[in-house]
Amino acid sequence: MPTEPTYVIVGASLTGAKAAETLRAEGFSGGVVLLGEETERPYERPPLSKGYLLGKDEKTSIYVHDEGWYAQNDVDLRLGAPVTALDPAARQVTLAEGGTVGYDRLLLATGAVPRRLSVPGAQLDGVLYLRWVRDSERLSAALQAGGQVVIVGAGWIGLEVAAAAREFGCAVTVVEPEPGALYRQVGPELSAVFTGLHTEHGVVFRFEESVAELRGAGGAVREAVTSAGAVLPADLVVVGIGAVPATSLASGAGLDCGNGVIVDAGLHTSAPDVFAAGDVANSYHPLFGRHVRVEHWANALNGGPAAARSMLSQGVSYDAVPYFFSDQYDLGMETAGLPEPGSYDEVVYRGDRDAREFIAFWLSGGSVVAGMNINVWDVSDDIQALIRSRRQVEAARLADPDIPIPHL
Repeated sequence: MPTEPTYVIVGASLTGAKAAETLRAEGFSGGVVLLGEETERPYERPPLSKGYLLGKDEKTSIYVHDEGWYAQNDVDLRLGAPVTALDPAARQVTLAEGGTVGYDRLLLATGAVPRRLSVPGAQLDGVLYLRWVRDSERLSAALQAGGQVVIVGAGWIGLEVAAAAREFGCAVTVVEPEPGALYRQVGPELSAVFTGLHTEHGVVFRFEESVAELRGAGGAVREAVTSAGAVLPADLVVVGIGAVPATSLASGAGLDCGNGVIVDAGLHTSAPDVFAAGDVANSYHPLFGRHVRVEHWANALNGGPAAARSMLSQGVSYDAVPYFFSDQYDLGMETAGLPEPGSYDEVVYRGDRDAREFIAFWLSGGSVVAGMNINVWDVSDDIQALIRSRRQVEAARLADPDIPIPHL
């Protein structure tokens, strides 16, 4: 009798865990092996810069599944098991600890890693990044100690850490080479909203500057020197300058890569029976008609199941509208779509920007390509439907709060 196939997932992440869950939910009865580099079982990352960082959420709340779920569902979860090589011809992966694992189909869910700061002094103690559970725990302890915090980068991670640091009572300075916070992510007008929010809470920004050097004493960071020559006292430096897809395994195996592992709408890579999803995947998006790589929670949440169904030959076309959220002080925000520079020609507002209770719509050629709701709730699904419709909408109707979004 033929043996049942084995599906291997490299990356015990949210993407990987949801893929394993979906394989079982869809009736796959073969072997499922989930290989994780970390010693923590799969968890969700948003709490690491939000509730868990602030000490408001228990650690148990971050995990994708209960500890016993994997054994109960016959998922062979192997933690602390980094994969060092992929051989598509032999259909196997090599483990750092030695030995190989064979597969019939393979999912790469290796995610992304923080972009490193490359300046003198970057290796000093007290220079932290935020990606893994251990990073969040170390950062939380450091912030609770108070003191002077310098944050490199005014992107989403930088601003969420800034909000947490202020809540812990730290003095916070953010160094950012762009003219405003989130300038590249949301454009100049929305940038001003977030810059104003943090300024009101005591954050000091140094825009159009970068960190040129870190200085220390006794091996620990003590100062950050900016490109303008400013010397900033620093008991702690948090680096949030983006992430890069973890493609070394894929590129080493000869898979097509470019800003991630290149996959089609079905999340197939250039190698037979090898798939990729989550932060590492640069996937063709049918809605946008181009390849996109999305580093947000919803892509991991939805991409894993889509990849699992594609592994089961279900004819997947992964076209979820990108979605992400952020919480900073008393501001809650959701964004749908991709408000990238060059992707829009107009921004229309509905609501009260001064009170930070509004919706922003990014338009291209009269069609909504992205939307952000700030302290306005239960509208994200409607915004996503509007984006998906590609319908042209008059700016005046978009701005009119008396016209329900579904009527647009």
